[in-house]
Amino acid sequence: MLDWKNRAGSAKGPDPEPKSAPRSYFRNLLMSRALLSLIVLYLLVTGALGWYWSEEPALFPVQQGAQIAAEKEGKQMVVGYTTVETLKTVVSTLLNKPGGYISNDRFPPGLWMDNMPSWEYGVLVQVRDLTRALRKDFARSQSQSAEDADLAKAEPRFNFDNKSWVLPSSESEYQEGINSLSRYEARLSDPNQKGALFYARADNLNNWLGDVATRLGSLSQRLSASVGRVKLNTALKTETLAPGEMPQVDEEVVETPWMQIDNVFYEARGQAWALSHLLRAIEVDFADVLAKKNATVSVRQIIRELEASQETVWSPMILNGSGFGILANHSLVMANYISRANAAVIDLRQLLNQG
Repeated sequence: MLDWKNRAGSAKGPDPEPKSAPRSYFRNLLMSRALLSLIVLYLLVTGALGWYWSEEPALFPVQQGAQIAAEKEGKQMVVGYTTVETLKTVVSTLLNKPGGYISNDRFPPGLWMDNMPSWEYGVLVQVRDLTRALRKDFARSQSQSAEDADLAKAEPRFNFDNKSWVLPSSESEYQEGINSLSRYEARLSDPNQKGALFYARADNLNNWLGDVATRLGSLSQRLSASVGRVKLNTALKTETLAPGEMPQVDEEVVETPWMQIDNVFYEARGQAWALSHLLRAIEVDFADVLAKKNATVSVRQIIRELEASQETVWSPMILNGSGFGILANHSLVMANYISRANAAVIDLRQLLNQG
């Protein structure tokens, strides 16, 4: 009988699955959905942060800002103070804007962003040029004069790698550059300190404007190359030509790679943003020189063109339409402002060269 009962029980089929199997399945499903929800939430948060961090800083009042800083620190508004204080403010804005300094980020959303790092690099270019001018020209009475010690420390700090993450980070180096400028500024505004100097002369200003013209000219060419165009090769060696022989002029098609068009555009925006502030400071400290040369209007015209290039870009992306096509070409519009500012810089240099 026992054997028959065992056989009869086996005829009913295999034992049912344990009740824990459905629970395990639903538990894994819930965990997968929770993980997917966290990933989606993370992407939404980082996307929103990336959008917020992509907002370019607004223009700030230069002369009023320098006056407020001088009153806060109890310093005198001597010649050169506005230029140094504005340079410091430009770098501080670079480091302390929403999201901070992004070019060396290793995690999202900064890792995914390329427009704001291009803007930051454009600002750095103008900061480096003016810091070099301060060290080389503005703070020295003549070519044989000793350079200022703090400015000699500031220039290499700002020329540090803009994508260094740690040991040291770019932010720490640029902050050290600001600190060096602050020490120079403190000595410059102290009547008891005779070591810090600032010479607001036409030749000093002209040397720096030469660098500005070179930067703007290069930007104009790079922006115009957003649409492919034929360009003559200007790097020709004519010294090897025989008398009466015509040089062979080569043509080449110059076109910015499609993925680099927005980078060049935002680099130009960054340079124009920084340069507009620095020129407003120069207008204050070099007011006497500009008035004697009848060049004040020229400086203001440059500033107007640069500030016009800072208008809001309403398109969600940088468009690259043809010159006379249906779609806009934002790079060509920016090139127009940059070219006009460059032409005004060239005219300004001619005025400064006049006796």
